[in-house]
Amino acid sequence: MRRLVFFMHTSLDGFVAGPNGELDWININEEIFDFVATMTGKADTALYGRVTYEMMQSYWPTAGQKPNASKHDKEHSEWYSKVSKVVLSKSMSEKGLKNTTVISDQLADNIDRIKNLDGKNILIFGSPTASHSLLSLGLVDEFWVFVNPVLVGQGIPLFKGVTETIPLTLLETKIFSCGVIALHYETKQASVKINNK
Repeated sequence: MRRLVFFMHTSLDGFVAGPNGELDWININEEIFDFVATMTGKADTALYGRVTYEMMQSYWPTAGQKPNASKHDKEHSEWYSKVSKVVLSKSMSEKGLKNTTVISDQLADNIDRIKNLDGKNILIFGSPTASHSLLSLGLVDEFWVFVNPVLVGQGIPLFKGVTETIPLTLLETKIFSCGVIALHYETKQASVKINNK
């Protein structure tokens, strides 16, 4: 079974964005970009909420073609153009969208169906509202949480709507030169699925 892997930057006090969606406090450098590229290489599907998808669509399809495009822009633009995209939205339509599936209802059934298809990992970048929905249904298998050396004070919380204890196993940590620490966790149910195969 394919794994749903959650990628998210957070402040030390547990916020993924400021009150108005501000992300200017996130530390990103080439070292992190190169690391994320190793993760995207293990995935062939990207999952987003509607807002994040629209933001991605406005930039990545042509980012690698710009004269001043960085190595990361070229690589991620190529990856983004090739991967299957899944969008969680009750208001979007698939009409006219290339290589994109829109899920508007029966979230657990639809995500499980995608996870049971042959292929590589499914990555969810950002998309806090969509991530909260997936987490509440126990659909996330792994977490990569990038803890930034900053206190934001208020904003959109990393985890919201968790109503029961979710045991996690720390698989690895990685420290970046910009002060960000990446924590890689596996959920207990994902570990059980692997061990029962």
